[in-house]
Amino acid sequence: MKITVFVILIAILASCGPKFNPEITIDDIKENISYLASDSLKGRKPGEPGDLLAAEFIRSKFEAAGLELLYSNGFQSFKLVSSAELGEGNSCKLADRSFTPESDFLPYAFSANTRVSAQVVFAGYGIEVDRDSLKWNDFKDVSVEGKWIMALQGDPDLDNPTSPFLEFSSERAKGLTASDKNAAGLILVAGPKFSENDELSSLFFDKNSSRFSIPVIQVTRKVANEILAETGKTIESIENEISEKSEGISIVTNALLEVTVNVNLKETTTQNVVAMIQGSDEKLKDEYLVLGGHYDHLGMGGPGSGSRAVDTVAVHNGADDNASGVSAVIQLAEKIAAEGNPKRSLIFVAFGAEEMGLVGSKAFTAEAPVASEKMVAMFNFDMVGRLDSASEALSIGGTQTAKETEQLLNDLNPGFQLAFSGEGVGPSDHASFYLQNIPVFFISTGAHSDYHTPQDDTELINFEGAKKVMDYAYSLVENVANRDSALTFQEAGAKFQRSRGGRFKVTLGVMPDFAGLEKRGMRIDGVTKGKPAYNGGMLKGDIITAIDGKKVGNIYEYMSRLKTLEAGETITVDVLRDDKPTVLIIQL
Repeated sequence: MKITVFVILIAILASCGPKFNPEITIDDIKENISYLASDSLKGRKPGEPGDLLAAEFIRSKFEAAGLELLYSNGFQSFKLVSSAELGEGNSCKLADRSFTPESDFLPYAFSANTRVSAQVVFAGYGIEVDRDSLKWNDFKDVSVEGKWIMALQGDPDLDNPTSPFLEFSSERAKGLTASDKNAAGLILVAGPKFSENDELSSLFFDKNSSRFSIPVIQVTRKVANEILAETGKTIESIENEISEKSEGISIVTNALLEVTVNVNLKETTTQNVVAMIQGSDEKLKDEYLVLGGHYDHLGMGGPGSGSRAVDTVAVHNGADDNASGVSAVIQLAEKIAAEGNPKRSLIFVAFGAEEMGLVGSKAFTAEAPVASEKMVAMFNFDMVGRLDSASEALSIGGTQTAKETEQLLNDLNPGFQLAFSGEGVGPSDHASFYLQNIPVFFISTGAHSDYHTPQDDTELINFEGAKKVMDYAYSLVENVANRDSALTFQEAGAKFQRSRGGRFKVTLGVMPDFAGLEKRGMRIDGVTKGKPAYNGGMLKGDIITAIDGKKVGNIYEYMSRLKTLEAGETITVDVLRDDKPTVLIIQL
């Protein structure tokens, strides 16, 4: 009797477990996106409760479909810096006057945590450039070594949205200049032409966890004018004078400013969700396809989040970006599991922290469950929910990363207007796999006006279009998983992304660590054959610490150094390789 009752209970529990429909259906797509993009998940920001709820939902779908969960019960956990916040003890003192953090002064997230007491020197916009016809020097008549530099925010051509000084005007660029000049620290202040309101910008994390070796703070005009009081000048009058003369102004003050900075970079834990379907062919099951899409988004938005609605703090639901792509991964997992094992094995991954700099896919490829040489293709789904019903245009990237790809895409095309992009590097997780010499398919219905705004909601998804994209993807995956021979990888484009500004005269030909995970310098995640870095002996995994003797601590400093170089030059690049210092000589 007890055994009978037990069996009945097990049957009841089994009947209550999660179910899945093996077919790709509009109802299932809608269910997945509606949950992942619901307000209750608050934008799925990495490390926050909604992020974990999303991961658990995805894992439950994989598990219900009968997939084998990898890593720790399906979760590959990793740490990252997600935000910055003020710690204890921040202070700013001028003689017997003490200023208040957040209202009078505020450090930047990339500031060094330290205490500095030094004389203050005002130096225009804190810019020094001598490039062809572009010349400006705010330091020509003054020594700033061992002193605070106080400088205006912005640049000398404030009214010009395409100012030639833009690349030198960021807070990080000015911080690097101050550091190069051995200044004690940098103080930035907004003149009235830069900002009418005398208010500080908020403390935000710019998605790169590298920091300067000197303190970098901002102060209000009121505080700056107190520092300048004995000179008879004000920020307002100096800004006007620079504008009228069209040249830099430097002022040596007798002010002694004592500042203590303590900014905490908040570390959090998030995860990739990973599961597998074992292949059926005795030989081919040791080859793997990876199907992935990122499930994180921008949380509540705000400064530094990546939101295009910079002044709006609201739930960024990310229905298209990228609940739609995750739904594709889930639907394909369910259908493939139900149809029977393909010849090759398939790994399904919902990546975390893509919006923070492809952190999840980099973590996966760094500690993959199988060797990268066994991965024969990667399908990345990022924003597949806004198919234009009129044009039916579908964008596919990485089409030149295997010799057979474009023919395959055309042969199986059910009627999409296909737009091919051959290069393997792009602004999504497939780039991490292309760097491992794996053919990639980057499938997307494209960007739209709601991208990275609170308006990217479920009701705007074209569910019929999404199903059509997923059906097409299934036919592609089925073909690649069951073909007799694997796709033939080929390099397609450089393994790095060009500067948006297009201002570099030279390039080394490397893929940098965009997230700043390496703290000893700038790590190289990929090297392009035939480019200067490759020819000079640079290897993937090298950590650049200096270029021509000038320190490189992160991608911002690397780009600033690159801008000063000319084609034809021979430079030295200091790298750490296997923790050992090495100097490379590179011909540009």
